[in-house]
Amino acid sequence: MSIADTDTDTDTDTDTGALTPRLKLTLVLLLAAQFMLAVDFSILNVALPVIGDGLGFSSAGLQWIATSFALCAAGCTLLFGRVADLFGRRRLFLGGLVVLGAASLVGGLAQDPEVLIVARVFQGLATAAVTPAGLSLLTTSFPEGPLREKALGLNGALMSAGFTAGAILGGLLTELLSWRWAFFVNVPVVLAVLLIAPTVIRESRPDERPRLDVPGAVSVTLGLLAVVLGLTRAGEHGWGSASALLWLAAGAVLLLVFYGVERRVSEPLVPVGVLGKRSVAWGNVAGLIAFLTETSLVFLLTLYLQEVLGFSPLAAGLSFGVLGVGTVVGGTLAPRVIGRVGSRRTLIVGGVVQTVFTVALLGMGDDRSSMWLLLAGTFAGGVGNMLVIVGFMVTATSGLDDHEQGLATGLATMTQQIGITMGTPIMSAVATAAATGGGAAVMLGGLKAAIALNAALVLLGTLTSALFLRGAAPRQAGEPVGSTAER
Repeated sequence: MSIADTDTDTDTDTDTGALTPRLKLTLVLLLAAQFMLAVDFSILNVALPVIGDGLGFSSAGLQWIATSFALCAAGCTLLFGRVADLFGRRRLFLGGLVVLGAASLVGGLAQDPEVLIVARVFQGLATAAVTPAGLSLLTTSFPEGPLREKALGLNGALMSAGFTAGAILGGLLTELLSWRWAFFVNVPVVLAVLLIAPTVIRESRPDERPRLDVPGAVSVTLGLLAVVLGLTRAGEHGWGSASALLWLAAGAVLLLVFYGVERRVSEPLVPVGVLGKRSVAWGNVAGLIAFLTETSLVFLLTLYLQEVLGFSPLAAGLSFGVLGVGTVVGGTLAPRVIGRVGSRRTLIVGGVVQTVFTVALLGMGDDRSSMWLLLAGTFAGGVGNMLVIVGFMVTATSGLDDHEQGLATGLATMTQQIGITMGTPIMSAVATAAATGGGAAVMLGGLKAAIALNAALVLLGTLTSALFLRGAAPRQAGEPVGSTAER
């Protein structure tokens, strides 16, 4: 199946890796949108208590500000990734931005909890649409090789930096202006992209539109929603809670139903053959662990800074600026490392670096003299984590035809958002279980137990990449799909 309007040969010099001004602007627009979406994941965290007081949220209802967003963003990503393939990536990208801008405006103007939650639901749905559409536009605009690796490296760096920047920006806006600006800040960015993108970004869609696999779409979306809700319940009430186990079991059953549907329908939402590619399957495992560990480590260190060292929320947020710098450095280095040693070895190198410096954080004490260790560990660990994230994106989206890029980026985005959603409940449960009693010293012991598990998971992801991606190098430019390298 050919793809309409994705002729990159006229826009790039594949020998020199040069970009035309139009493609440079395309890259800037897509990266700006992805950075804004990453900021949205964390910008409200610091502001939640203030929002609760201002709008009259109950203590039980406050967590739904984050949960309603995460449910929709993670649960609907795979569906929208395939919709982008079928109906046009630019069309979905721009439509999702319109919804995001409108939802952000409504959220900033909200006067009661119900309106704010509805706005967060639509922000989550817009994120589920814009993220895979934007990533697939990125991968189809740049051919496999150095150009795509550079683009994905910048994208990964900005997304990870955006998650960190969200915590800092949320604290600054809330303290200096109002929590409402955590919503309003999206509006000018959306308007700028919407004004420029239609004349710069080309449409990309199949010439022949297959039918949408409705049973598969319904079962996988409901299954992912149930899993995310179960993980959220586990974080709130513990892993033995009946509601958490019930939702997780329901999610597992629905995902098994989805797998059965995909094996039988003629035009599946996710072709089983694509999931069977080692680069896709194990690349996404590496990505899942990378996002799960780093975002949950930020949560653990936030508790350490505030509850053990006594920092204010704003000071704690600013402390993660060093992590943001590390992710930008890692994103800049990643394409060069991939070009020199390949994506599999980049996953291994990044995983080893992240493991070593996560273990180093176990040396933190209960006084502020440990800040140098935290700053050094988060910087170097951020570099390693970003090597893994860019290596994951390159691995999981390579060796596929253009008409499958929306699917591949949808899977990758789903992996990212599930990892972000899973990490905090898991680490929170471990830290709480290990911290029996009260006081800063007891809390520090619980946090160290969770940090040790975090490091073990990073090491596990590194080992899976080393063992199961051997011989599954991404297809090189010009190499036909289905070659030995991708099986």
